[in-house]
Amino acid sequence: MSLEHSELILNNDGSIYHLNLLPEDIAETVIFVGDPDRVPKVSSLFDTIEIKKRKREFVTHTGHLNGKRLTVISTGIGPDNIDIVINELDALVNIDFKTRKVRKNRIRLSIVRIGTSGAIQKDIPVDSFILSKHVIGFDGLLHFYEPKNIALKNISEAFVEHTNWSPKKASPYVIECDKGLGQKIMSNRIRLGFTGTNIGFYGPQGRILRLKVEDEKLNEKIASFSFNNLKITNLEMETSAIYALSKLLGHSAISLNCILANRTTGDFSKKPEKATKDLIKYTLNKLTQ
Repeated sequence: MSLEHSELILNNDGSIYHLNLLPEDIAETVIFVGDPDRVPKVSSLFDTIEIKKRKREFVTHTGHLNGKRLTVISTGIGPDNIDIVINELDALVNIDFKTRKVRKNRIRLSIVRIGTSGAIQKDIPVDSFILSKHVIGFDGLLHFYEPKNIALKNISEAFVEHTNWSPKKASPYVIECDKGLGQKIMSNRIRLGFTGTNIGFYGPQGRILRLKVEDEKLNEKIASFSFNNLKITNLEMETSAIYALSKLLGHSAISLNCILANRTTGDFSKKPEKATKDLIKYTLNKLTQ
């Protein structure tokens, strides 16, 4: 069955609606960054750049490094943007835009997020690197899709009980990273983490400016949660959506975070740009070895 024009939306040049990309524009290994200005910081380390495109906050560069074709794309902030980016990337490789039909032979993308984050455990120093082995999503995005038993319900149920989670909030869900892709990135430079993905930066992460939050002790409850010695290590705003949609669509995904702040100790990186660039270099080296 062909997809309706209202569902698969294409631009006049045949590119996918938000990303403004054609199927040939992307590699099968895709690096996610949040900030559009971080895209050239990644692609400047490529040997060659063949494609540069931009629409709204979505900046895409595709090129080669050490003989491997790579794409780096800015997602912007938040799980809602991830919903757009991953669905449209999947469409680029797994839907025939001429017939508007899903291809029988599916392509499996490797997706690597390079982001920044704040730690909530005292023993995690700033400038360290975390690979999110697990993620707990507070965003609710997964619940809009048909469930396929990809979530670890025993952990999320224990978390809900521990925190006395409000039923007015989205039900938390826990997902693991792709083990194969994670193994490719691992070394003694990387800490394995259990990341929390928030729906916002202020209230959802316990920051109070002029608005009070529903539960002023929620961050303390999150930090004190433990399931078989598994503790939540850091908070950010994209990883759960990346893991959820990637698993549902059959892609591999991992999320790497440079820890710029420790919310428990109050520390902040003295050289955040250098720390983030070091993670970029590390990741590119691992992906192209």
